[in-house]
Amino acid sequence: METNTSHERVIDAQAYQQLEAILAQKIETERIVTQEAKRLAYGTDASFYRLVPKMVLRLKNLDEVIFTIQSCRELGIHFTFRAAGTSLSGQAVSDSVLITLTDDWRGHEIVDNGNQIILQPGVIGADANKYLAPFQRKIGPDPASINTCKIGGIAANNASGMCCGTAQNSYRTVESMKIVLSDGSLLDTADNASVEAFKQSHKALFEGIVDLHRQTSSNQELADRIRHKYRLKNTTGYALNALVDYHDPIEIIKHLMIGSEGTLGFIAEITYNTVIEHPNKASALLVFADIEQASKAVTTLSKTPVAAVELMDGRALRSVADKPGMPAFMPSLDLEAAAILVESHASSQQDLDLQCKSILDALTEYTIVESVPFTSDPKTVATLWGIRKGMFPAVGAVREVGTTVIIEDVAFPVENLANGIRELQELFDKYDYSEAIIFGHALEGNLHFVFTQGFDSQEEIDRYGGFMDDVAELVAVKYQGSLKAEHGTGRNMAPYVELEWGKDGYALMQQIKALFDPERLLNPGVIINDNPNSHITDLKPMPAADDLVDRCIECGFCEPVCPSRTLTLSPRQRIVLYRELQRRRAAGEEIEASELEKTFEYQGIDTCAATGLCAERCPVGINTGDLVKKLRIAKYEKFTPIAKWTADHFSTTTKLTKAGLKTNQVASKVLGANTVGKLTNGLRSMTKGATPVWMPEMPQSNSHLLTASPITAEKSNNAKKVVYLPSCASRTMGQQSDAGDQRPLTEVTMSLLNKAGFEVILPKKLDDQCCGMPYDSKGMTNLAQSKTQQLEEVLWQASRQGEYPVLMDTSPCAKRSIEQFTKPLEVLEPTGFVNQYLLEHLTLEPLQETVMLHVTCSSRRMGLEGAMLNLAKACTEEVIVPEHIQCCGWAGDKGFTTPELNEAAVHPLKEQVPSNCTRGFSNSRTCEIGLSHHSGIPYQSILYLVDEVAQ
Repeated sequence: METNTSHERVIDAQAYQQLEAILAQKIETERIVTQEAKRLAYGTDASFYRLVPKMVLRLKNLDEVIFTIQSCRELGIHFTFRAAGTSLSGQAVSDSVLITLTDDWRGHEIVDNGNQIILQPGVIGADANKYLAPFQRKIGPDPASINTCKIGGIAANNASGMCCGTAQNSYRTVESMKIVLSDGSLLDTADNASVEAFKQSHKALFEGIVDLHRQTSSNQELADRIRHKYRLKNTTGYALNALVDYHDPIEIIKHLMIGSEGTLGFIAEITYNTVIEHPNKASALLVFADIEQASKAVTTLSKTPVAAVELMDGRALRSVADKPGMPAFMPSLDLEAAAILVESHASSQQDLDLQCKSILDALTEYTIVESVPFTSDPKTVATLWGIRKGMFPAVGAVREVGTTVIIEDVAFPVENLANGIRELQELFDKYDYSEAIIFGHALEGNLHFVFTQGFDSQEEIDRYGGFMDDVAELVAVKYQGSLKAEHGTGRNMAPYVELEWGKDGYALMQQIKALFDPERLLNPGVIINDNPNSHITDLKPMPAADDLVDRCIECGFCEPVCPSRTLTLSPRQRIVLYRELQRRRAAGEEIEASELEKTFEYQGIDTCAATGLCAERCPVGINTGDLVKKLRIAKYEKFTPIAKWTADHFSTTTKLTKAGLKTNQVASKVLGANTVGKLTNGLRSMTKGATPVWMPEMPQSNSHLLTASPITAEKSNNAKKVVYLPSCASRTMGQQSDAGDQRPLTEVTMSLLNKAGFEVILPKKLDDQCCGMPYDSKGMTNLAQSKTQQLEEVLWQASRQGEYPVLMDTSPCAKRSIEQFTKPLEVLEPTGFVNQYLLEHLTLEPLQETVMLHVTCSSRRMGLEGAMLNLAKACTEEVIVPEHIQCCGWAGDKGFTTPELNEAAVHPLKEQVPSNCTRGFSNSRTCEIGLSHHSGIPYQSILYLVDEVAQ
C-alpha cells in the first residue's frame, strides 16, 4: 500500500531511477532497496504514521553517507535518517529516501577511565552502558527503549527517561560530535583544524548562527521565555536554549543538533561525558489518597536525595492491579488514589540507608495510605518497577483490534502538576477515552498519558484531532508547559510548535532550518511543517491480521534479538507485511495479495527461526514465531504423512540418520572434504535449495552404546538418582572430526554423572523418544504434542512419578518439555543440572585457557545466561560471550535448509574469537555445528568442559 504525501515538492520516478544508478556505483545493490514489500516493511517505525519510502538504503560507512547526501542534493531528492525506529512522533518515516545504517556503525571507545565515551550512531544505548559498567559509569540519557534504541536516535531526539531529567540528557552531557551537513561536508567539533576549515567553507552558516545568538540576546522577552521553557523537559522544536546557553557558534551548532530529529544534519559520531552509576539502590512505593497529595509530595521530594520519582494515577494503578506479583493492596485502591515510586542511589550502603531515612522523614506531614517500604531486594525492586513499566503494555493488551496505542508526552510546571492531571482526566472523559491512564517522571512535571485510538473513520480522526487541540491549549497555553517533553516533535506536534513557542520563537526555528538546510531536503515535514493537519495525516492502518499478533504496536523492541533481522525481516517487519497481506485480501486485492504472499513465503516464513526471543522483548508478549509456525502448517501439510511415519517409527528414523552421518563420514575420508562439499553444493544448486547444505563440521555418527549405570553395592542405597534423556540429536550425532574430545556427548554426560556418584536411569524405549520440537517447528502441532505426551509419560514412570530429576542434555528440548509437560517433573538442561546437583559432589580444577561461550536462545529464555557464564568461569580462566549474537539461527534444521539464516545470525562471531582461543562451548548439538563452521573453532557442549576439569 503506497502512500504519496507531497510535503514540499513532487519528485518524479525518473529522479529516483537516476539516484539508484548513481548510488549503485559505490553501494552494493542488495543494500539499495526498491522492492515494494521491503520498502513497506523497512519503512515502518514505532509511531502511528505510515509513509512508504521510494527507496531504503542500508549504509555501512561515512563515505557512503556523504556520497548519498551529495547525490540526493544533486537531484533535489528528500532523505530521512533512521536509527532503530523506536521514535513515537513520526520523525523517522519517509515517502522519499530512507537512510538506515548497517551493523558496521557499532564502534565505541572508552576515554579517560570511563569519564567519556565515543560512540557511533549504531550503538544500542544499553550496550554503551555495558561498556561503561566496569568503570561504574553510564551515559546520561536513559530512555525507556534503551535496550533497543540507538545512540543516533537518542542524540537526535534528545531522548531521556526516568532518572536523567534535564541535568543528564544529551544536551547537557555531549562533549563533541562529528556532523555531516546537508551539503555532505563534515564538521568534527573536537578537531581544531576541522573547525577552522568549517569557518572558512561555511561562512554563511557560521555568521548566521552568530546573528541568531545576537537576535536572541537582544530580545529579553524571548530569552527569558527560552530559559523558562527549559526549566522543564522540552523537546518541542529546536533546542533554542543553545542560543542563550552558549556564545561560541560551534557550541551552538553542536547543541542545536541535539534534538533536531535529523532535520539539520547527520550525527556520525558523538562523545558523551558519562555519569556515575551508583552501585547501591533502593526503591519504595508510596500510595496517597489523591493526586493533589501526591503532587505536593513530589515538590517535597525534589529537595531530597532521590534519583527517580514516578507518579501514577488511580487508573494507571488499576490497569496492572491484577497482574502476578503485585502488592496485595493494589486491587482495593480506588480511582482517586495516586502512587509515587521513589528510587535513591548512593555510593555505599550506609549512605543509602541514611538517604532513605531522610526521604521518609521529609514526608511525615503527608498521609501515606499504603506502601511498600524502601528495599534493595532485587526481586521486590523488580516487582515495584514492574508496576510502572507494565502500564503501557497493560493498555496495549486490552485494546480493540484495529486500534493503536498512543502514548503522549507532556510537561507541566511542577507547581501546576495536580491541576494539569485533573484537567487531562477531564479531557479523557470529554472525548471518551475511558481507558486512558497517566504516569510519568514527576520531578520534571513530565507526564505520559496512554490511550487507544482507531483511525479507520473520519469520525475517529476528528475525535483525536479535537482532543489534541484541547491538550495543546491546556499544556502549552494555559500552563505554559511542553507539548513534547522527551519524545520529540516529529509530525505529531509540528502543527503546534508555534502555539507553544510564539511567533518569535518559531521564527528563530525557521531561520535555523534555513541556515542548516536551505534546500529543505532533510526530513521534510518534521518540526517545521506548514500543514496544520500533519498530525492527522498519513495515519498508519492497523488491520486485523491474526489473534497471535493483533496486539503488536510496532514498537520495534523485538528487533535486536532477531537472528534474521539483517537477512530479511525482523518480527515487527513480519507483522507489518502480514497485516498488509490480510488488508489486501479483505479489500479483494487478489493480484496484489498474491504477489505479497510470494514475497512473504521466504522473507516472512522460511527465514524465521521461530525461537521466541522476540516475545522476551515484546512489551505485550507477542511471539512472532508462533504466527510463523501457524503459517507453516499449510506449507508443510503435504509432508504430514511422511512426518507421521517418522514420529511413529522414531527409532528407525534415528537409525537412518546415523547411517547417513556414517556415510558422510566415510565419503569425507575417501573423497576428501572439498570434493564432498563441491558435490553437495552442486546438488543443492541443481535442486534450487531443496537438498540440505553440507559443511566440513558435519558431525560423525554417534557409536556410543548408551547403558544405564551398573548398580553397585555402593549405589544400591544411593539417594542420588537421575533420569537422563539424551536428545535425538545427541543420540545420533557424534563430534566433528577436528574436535579435541572425540567422545560423543552421551558418553561425556555419563562420565560426569558417574564422577558425581549418580545412579543413571534411562527411559524405556529411549530411541523412540522425542520432545516434539522438530514437528512443532514445522507447524505440525498435533504430531508434536503426541510425541511430547509420549515422552512425558515415559519420564514420569522412569522418575518414579517425579521423585528423581530429569537431565536433558540439549537446552531447546528441555525448554519445550518444561513448557509443555503437565505432570510435576523436574526437568533441567545441562547448566541448571550441574549447578543444582553436581557441583557439590565435584572438585573443579580450572584451566588456564580462553574459551568462547554461546548461550542458546532457549537458555536465554529460561533465564540461564548468568548461570551458564558463571559455570564456564568456574572451569576456565577467561570466557568470552560474543556481542550481538542472541540466537545462532540454526533453529533445528534451518542451518541445513536455510544456511544463510545461520550465517547472518552469527556474522559477528569470527572476528571476536581471539587468536589464543581454540574452542567454544554451548548446550545444543545442532547449534554447535553452525557455531563451529562460522567461528573457525570447534564448539562442544559445556558438559565437555565441566567433565574435563571435574575430579
